[in-house]
Amino acid sequence: KKAAQSNFYQGILGVSEEPLVSRDFIGNSYSGIVDLPLTKVVGGNLIKVMVWYDNEWGYSNRLVELVADVAYYLKKSE
Repeated sequence: KKAAQSNFYQGILGVSEEPLVSRDFIGNSYSGIVDLPLTKVVGGNLIKVMVWYDNEWGYSNRLVELVADVAYYLKKSE
């Protein structure tokens, strides 16, 4: 939960504590949303992490961010 709130993962990783289903994440711009109620330790030494995502929308948002960053650095180098 702390990692999702850090500047590094802001807008990329989300966290949900609500009981949701896959359709609740359609159109969500995060690359992944960790489902805390379904994330648990199994067998004492294995962590099962459940992450939801809208593959097309999250990926598209990351591409837009990449293009914006590339444009910024290209303009800066002129």
